[in-house]
Amino acid sequence: MELVSIDQYYRMGFASSLSDIGQEQWDSLLKSDPSANPFLSYAFLHALHSSGSASAKTGWHPYYLTIWQDKTLVGACPLYQKTHSYGEYVFDWSWAQAYQQHGLQYYPKLLSAIPFTPVTGSRIIASDNTVRNLLLESLKNLTLSGDFSSCHILFPDENQITQLKNAGFLIRAGVQFHWQNDQHSDFESFLNTLSKKKRKNIRAERKKVQELGIVFSHIQGLDANEEDWLFFKRCYDATYENHHSKPYLNLEFFTQIGSTMPQHVHLIFAIKDGKKIAASLLIFNQSKVYGRYWGCVEHYPCLHFETAYYQAIEFCIKNGIRTFEGGAQGEHKMARGFLPQKTASAHFLTHPEFSNAVANFLQRETNGIELYLDDLNEHNPYKQPLEI
Repeated sequence: MELVSIDQYYRMGFASSLSDIGQEQWDSLLKSDPSANPFLSYAFLHALHSSGSASAKTGWHPYYLTIWQDKTLVGACPLYQKTHSYGEYVFDWSWAQAYQQHGLQYYPKLLSAIPFTPVTGSRIIASDNTVRNLLLESLKNLTLSGDFSSCHILFPDENQITQLKNAGFLIRAGVQFHWQNDQHSDFESFLNTLSKKKRKNIRAERKKVQELGIVFSHIQGLDANEEDWLFFKRCYDATYENHHSKPYLNLEFFTQIGSTMPQHVHLIFAIKDGKKIAASLLIFNQSKVYGRYWGCVEHYPCLHFETAYYQAIEFCIKNGIRTFEGGAQGEHKMARGFLPQKTASAHFLTHPEFSNAVANFLQRETNGIELYLDDLNEHNPYKQPLEI
């Protein structure tokens, strides 16, 4: 990685591989960021790249922006050159189509995100505000170089949104659904906070699964073996096949995170008649559980809710973990105790007319999101509505 001086104190470079930066430097920088989560770790990102799941071949060309002071990494942005918009969970296909209709190239674009992972976290990672400003300035200059149509920062931490807006990025609102652990002692304690109808429905769903003789096994990452990962991958693939799409992640990725970050990995298996029939994967730290993927090889009523949601909620309660993020979208989660949470993305388009058009669109879309949230909040599932 070649470094270029940007002033008397700092040098800037672009890394096409995390190994060019080094795990010690990368993870040391993350320690200065209180909002860093397991998805930003060297282990997770490197697994995406080295497995080939997120690589130049799949349209995710790593182009990490880095800032160095002497020989120390003091700032970084997980950055990719993208030749498509798959695996992002913030949809800009209509923008790309509009560019094409006007004879302009939308791709390649710059994207700061965790591939295939709609989880909020830091995207402009810096040891202090001076470095953070240098990263933003460098990112804008790169976008304006003429090689890219735009720059998109997906699911940035809330504290960074104002800074991005002040830097000239357009802010786009989104909605996810999160569950909050209000110091529950057990699952029944959680149920007792819900309205009578919601409580009754969840009990009925869990009873259907129990009456089928389905039981559950929880496997910590340290204890997961090759057979466990092979079965999980089979379930993961089945989910994509059921939606007539192609899986993004390969077996090597899953086995790699299982071996390099097992302290953040948790597998849940549904078992019927001594045979595994479904699985879900959780990534977690001390404060949050992230539901990532689920799938099954046999279909039964309510199996999805139990494997992907209720077992994960029990895991949160048992381990005193505050928040469960169940993934992208899903209004049906509200009936199971999840509440709407605003998310955001930031967008910088170099073409002035298109930037103005997108800004107008985002204003209308944001107004719609606010009305949508108001409507959702009127259907709060709790007896005494919680706020997150």
